[in-house]
Amino acid sequence: MQKTLVLAAALALAGLSNAAFAADGSGFIRGEIGRSHVNVDVSGLGSDSDTDTNYSFRGGYWFNSNFAIEGFYSNLYDKSFTDGVDTADAKLSAIGLGVVAKKNFGADGNGFFIDGRAGITRGKIDLSVSGLGSDSATSTKPYFGAGIGYDFSKNFGLSLNYDHLKGSGADLSVTANTLTLGAEFRF
Repeated sequence: MQKTLVLAAALALAGLSNAAFAADGSGFIRGEIGRSHVNVDVSGLGSDSDTDTNYSFRGGYWFNSNFAIEGFYSNLYDKSFTDGVDTADAKLSAIGLGVVAKKNFGADGNGFFIDGRAGITRGKIDLSVSGLGSDSATSTKPYFGAGIGYDFSKNFGLSLNYDHLKGSGADLSVTANTLTLGAEFRF
């Protein structure tokens, strides 16, 4: 799976030739903050879910007003738990690479828009329990998302975004659904 991620990244970067940058495209950065709902299913033990504040940093390149590639880092879950004696820390994060499609409904590429995104993520879960040690698991899975928003200008827009990410490890399955508010700057 790691070879697939490297191949996808190489193909995406190969598409960013000088000719592509010479078109009417633009680079972008986007910050997102919101809530994540994380569900964990452990074989033989059952499942549980929790919510947490999450954030993402995204960046990429718009080839035109309708199509982009993006890379991102998301912190999906980061909490500590204690029973008065022992402490446990759990963290879920992901890095990803994907494509974005967007449709503006206003004049000159401004105004209201809808978008969709999909790609692959490399998710990581870190667990640490005082006195017992720590462990982590990683997996590569597809992700998808959708958003609605408003572009105030050629260079700035706000959006409400939903993303669905998955991960797994030995006898462990994790699903994270996020709802975020994002601000995107294009240059």
